[in-house]
Amino acid sequence: MIEVKINDGSFAYDIHSLIQAFYPGVEVQVREKETFTEDTPLKMEVWADTEEIRFRILEDGVCREEAAVRVEDPERKALKNQMKKLLYEKLCAFTGKRLPWGTLTGIRPVKIPMAMLEEGHSNLEIARYMWETYDCSKEKAALAVSIANREREVLKGLDYENGYSLYVGIPFCPSICLYCSFSSSPIKLWEKRIEDYLEALFKELVFLGKAYTGRKLNTVYVGGGTPTTLNASQLDRLLSCIEENFDLKDLKELTVEAGRPDSVAPEKFRVLKEHRVTRISINPQTMNQKTLDLIGRKHTPEQIKEAYHMAREAGFDNINMDLIVGLPGEGIEDVRHTMEELRLLDPDSITVHSLAVKRAARLKLFRDTYEEMGFQNSQEIMDLTYRYCVEQGAYPYYLYRQKNMAGNFENVGYAKVDKAGIYNILIMEEKQTILAAGAGASSKFVFAADHIERVENVKDVAQYIGRIDEMIERKRSFMAAHGLLKESQEQE
Repeated sequence: MIEVKINDGSFAYDIHSLIQAFYPGVEVQVREKETFTEDTPLKMEVWADTEEIRFRILEDGVCREEAAVRVEDPERKALKNQMKKLLYEKLCAFTGKRLPWGTLTGIRPVKIPMAMLEEGHSNLEIARYMWETYDCSKEKAALAVSIANREREVLKGLDYENGYSLYVGIPFCPSICLYCSFSSSPIKLWEKRIEDYLEALFKELVFLGKAYTGRKLNTVYVGGGTPTTLNASQLDRLLSCIEENFDLKDLKELTVEAGRPDSVAPEKFRVLKEHRVTRISINPQTMNQKTLDLIGRKHTPEQIKEAYHMAREAGFDNINMDLIVGLPGEGIEDVRHTMEELRLLDPDSITVHSLAVKRAARLKLFRDTYEEMGFQNSQEIMDLTYRYCVEQGAYPYYLYRQKNMAGNFENVGYAKVDKAGIYNILIMEEKQTILAAGAGASSKFVFAADHIERVENVKDVAQYIGRIDEMIERKRSFMAAHGLLKESQEQE
């Protein structure tokens, strides 16, 4: 464990995230206090006020790194950046390693170049700002700037003020993957209550459709879980409910995740096609059978290929496939095999995720069991996936990061021309309100000047079913308080 003593608790998250990035898998405790309380070999102290920043690293009671600087600009953002830069320099010296994203610890690094592009800065000016302000590597700065330019082109013409998107959550899967931290449940446990869930979900969708009458619905994303765990009739009723309650004339994209090949069938693809679904996702995560067995995915690589060809035969011309690098026991040759298999399939987009071991995942709970297998990720592996995608004509179009990510890298979405996932960009750039329905769904209301507020549903499926009126009332009250409802709707 690493114990960190700070004088200003408002910086705790940033300090914790940066130190954790240097010490993945190690418990880091950041506390605002006078003295150390744990007899730990590695301790750190951070002092930051409007005049001075100080940082010390103590190992076995001996000071190994120490620095103090005068504050250049007391404005909070500038002070935070200067503090993180000092910590970063000393942690680099102490550990002997540098991070590809430098001091950037947030999950949306592309928001920085996107905002600067909109202010009129050149690509070179933005890249230089990222190098100098955040110690970001030139490769990552170039990646972020190129993605920001593509995102801006994809989003061109969207009405942020009057437009919105819709997320619909189906929290069921054939089985729960080892790394999963989403609000998902095995479908077998809920077979007798799926209709109850859909009834509650439809009730919420009816409310949302009325509440946002007159606004432009730009994208719909049906995710989970695995939506295609529903049978064909249930999928038909779900999509019909959306069509009947929302004006789709401004719709640019309708995505349904068909992520698990053991959840699809020809009749389900026919239903999706009949309802004009424009984009689907079939997610292998890996094409190595030993890893599929280990992570709890009850299917084979051959079934992935069969599901993909089934979707093509049904007429889908925009298919995404998700991969995870850094899975237990997988090295670069395993990743190369997966990329070779995907090259033969030639999907329209590929999303490459770096494994993030989250608190709720079974992989986190039983990490020691899998530690000896190794969680490998490296710049070499990231470069390999980049080359394969680009050789297929798929270029980066969105990017985000997560805490506890293997190798401190990133998730990157690659897409061919005109195949970028618009919803994926919108949820990362936070430029448009996203209404969300279903268990565990979080609506994100975007107001002027980057003011964002969230209204969340309960995660537990049974709680969601039993408290659906409360979930709807949460949204109604919030919308009414912020002037988002017409007077007639406030009374309903």
